[in-house]
Amino acid sequence: MPLDPVIQEIIKSLPPNDFETLTPEEFRIGNGDYSEGGGEDVDEIEDINLSTANGEDMAIRIYRPEGVEAESPVVVFFHGGGWVVGNINSHDGQCRGLANSSGLTVIAVDYRKAPEHPFPAPPEDCYSAVCQIVERSEEFRIDSDRLAVAGDSAGANLATVVCQMSRDRNGPEIKHQMLFYGCFDIDPDRWPSHTENGEGYILDREMIRWFYRNYVGSEKFVDDSYASPIRAQDLSGLPPAQVITAEFDPLRDEGEAYAEALNEAGVETYYECVPSLPHAFLVFFEMVPAAREVMVAACKRLASAL
Repeated sequence: MPLDPVIQEIIKSLPPNDFETLTPEEFRIGNGDYSEGGGEDVDEIEDINLSTANGEDMAIRIYRPEGVEAESPVVVFFHGGGWVVGNINSHDGQCRGLANSSGLTVIAVDYRKAPEHPFPAPPEDCYSAVCQIVERSEEFRIDSDRLAVAGDSAGANLATVVCQMSRDRNGPEIKHQMLFYGCFDIDPDRWPSHTENGEGYILDREMIRWFYRNYVGSEKFVDDSYASPIRAQDLSGLPPAQVITAEFDPLRDEGEAYAEALNEAGVETYYECVPSLPHAFLVFFEMVPAAREVMVAACKRLASAL
């Protein structure tokens, strides 16, 4: 199918970036990291601080939709942005939509970003956040026995890495992982879709390599499964998963391969490649009906799993 026409027009309006000279701070300004967020109304939103893995303050934002249970199942959400950009404001609209569509409490985590805090700081922060949320479940009015993780792009990478960490460290029991157009490998030369969709679709090959360099210090990093989760020697024992990719995404092929690897390891996995949409389509769910449909369907599967 052709690229969604609304997104075609959005892409035409995007300014070019020179990834030879672009700084993380310049990208953050252009990405909306300093916006106030906003979007659909949610019944209750609360900002609280947890601690990072090294003891610094780490913001979280709790979204409670209308009609949520007193001890609701909880979805811990990790935002995308290549581990370099993004925060709870830039992804506020998505989290509002996820909370309303699922009917569940959603908690967004503002983990530390590279290059100031490169790998392994982001996944360690995300794992620490999940542990603290479980420890404080009564305060947050959630049922930690019905816990899921979710994320988009780099956030999907962090979500599934948290599942690996929790399994390996005998941490909290995670019931489900919802992964939108995730990065599951740090090797831009391995997957044909990096070339096929490498230009003209929001996320391009030069941006990907820039993210990798800032996050792990190189464009290929395959020796640690907490960075490249598809490289794990053993994927068994992980929570049931949804892996959702997009037709015009450079990360499409590694997402499909990760879903296949999970299934082969005995992990119940739903896989879908969404036609007509590019990377980051959740950003546009209020403008693009196909994006909203995917989000709502995924949230229904999530709610059913919990």
